[in-house]
Amino acid sequence: MIFKSPANDVLSVGEFTRRLKGLVEDAFPAVWVRGEISNMRAQPSGHIYFTLKDAQSQLSAVLFRGDALRLRAPLRDGMQVLAFGTVSVYEPRGNYQLIVRVIEEDGVGRLRRDFEALKRKLAGEGLFAPELKRALPVLPESVGFVTSPAGAAIQDFIKILRRRNWRGRVVVLPARVQGAEAAPEIAAMIERANRLGIFDLLVVGRGGGSLEDLWPFNEEIVVRAVRASNVPVISAVGHEIDFTLCDFAADVRAETPSAAAELISSGFLDCVGRLEDAGGTLKKTVLRKYENLSQRLDLSASRLAHHKPERAIERLRLRLENAGSRLRGAAALFSERKKQKLFVIENQLHRSSPATRANALSEKLNSLEARLKSLSVETTLQRGFALVRDAGDGEIVKSSGVVLSVKKLKLKFAAGVAGVAGE
Repeated sequence: MIFKSPANDVLSVGEFTRRLKGLVEDAFPAVWVRGEISNMRAQPSGHIYFTLKDAQSQLSAVLFRGDALRLRAPLRDGMQVLAFGTVSVYEPRGNYQLIVRVIEEDGVGRLRRDFEALKRKLAGEGLFAPELKRALPVLPESVGFVTSPAGAAIQDFIKILRRRNWRGRVVVLPARVQGAEAAPEIAAMIERANRLGIFDLLVVGRGGGSLEDLWPFNEEIVVRAVRASNVPVISAVGHEIDFTLCDFAADVRAETPSAAAELISSGFLDCVGRLEDAGGTLKKTVLRKYENLSQRLDLSASRLAHHKPERAIERLRLRLENAGSRLRGAAALFSERKKQKLFVIENQLHRSSPATRANALSEKLNSLEARLKSLSVETTLQRGFALVRDAGDGEIVKSSGVVLSVKKLKLKFAAGVAGVAGE
C-alpha cells in the first residue's frame, strides 16, 4: 500500500524535533527520578555528565557547575540517587536528557514518600485549597519573621528591605529551623505571633539545604499552624527549587527569603513611585496655578492702575480738550463756509443791482459811440482820405467810371474843399 501526503503535511527533521521538544518539556516541567549513576564524566568546566539507569531503561543527565557546587558529597558510579530536574531535548542530535538541579542519595526516599503521603492527606482535608489563600497587605507596617536569628536568611531579608528603603518594623521570632525540635518551636512561635496581635504579616522560612534540613517545614504541626494563622503568611523556605508543605499551606510562597523581602517591599516601592509621580504632577500643577494667578494679579494691577481717579480725570480732560478743539475747528469751518456763501450772494446781488446794469449799459453805449465815431466821415477824412462828390448834384462818386461823365468834381478833405474839372 502506498501512502501519499500533501507536501505541506511533511515535517522536516528540525520541525519534528522542535515539536517533540515542546511536547516533552511541557509534559515534564520538573520531575524527581530515581536511578543508579553510571558512566559519570566530570568535565574541567565543572559540569558533570552521567547516566541514570534502572533494570528497565537509562536516561542521559547533566549537572551543571552551579548546581554541582552545592553537592554535599561527591557522586560516583553505582550510587543510588534521587535526581530533581527538568527534561530538555537537544535539537541538533535529537536526544533528550535530564537537567539535574538537585541530587540526593536514595536514603531520603523514605522522606520523599512521607512528604507525598502527608501532602495527599492535608490536601484531602482542604488545607491547600486556593480559596483559603488571603491577599497580602500592600503596606505592612509590622512583619514577624519566624526563623533562626543566627541564619543567613534573616540577614539577606533585612538587607533587601534596607536597600529598598522600606519603612516598617521587622521582628525576628526566634525558632530552630533544623533538627527534631525545630517543628514544635516553629509552630509555637506562629501561634504566639497570632496571640500578640501586633503583626500585619508573618514570614516563615530559612535558607536552602537538603531535604532532611528542610524537613521541619514538612511536619504536620507546622503546616497546620501556618494554615490556622489569623495573620497572612509567606512561606520562604530554601531555594527556588525547594518545595515544602508550608509552601502549599501558606497564603503566598516566596522562592527565597530575599524574594519574600522583595515581595513585601514591592507595594511600598509602587506607592513611593506613585507618590513621586503624584508629587511631580502636583508640583507642576501648583507652579502652573501660581503662574496663572501671578499673571492675573499683574493684569488686575494694570487694570487698577488704569482705572485710578486721576487717570480717569486725565482721560476726561483730554477728551474735553479734544472736543473743544474739534468744536472750534467746526465753528471756524462753519464761519468760513458762511463767509464764502455770503461773498457769492454779494457778488450775485452786485451783478443784479440797477446801478451795475446801468454802468454796464453806459459802458456799452460809450463803446458803441466810440465805434460809431470811428466810422464817421470826419474821422475817415482825418486819416487822409477825401470825399468825392459830383459838383453838379452833390452825389458821392463811388466809381471811376462816373468821373468821365462828370464835368466838375468837388473834393472834400479833412481841412477844406477843392474843386476839380472832370474829363
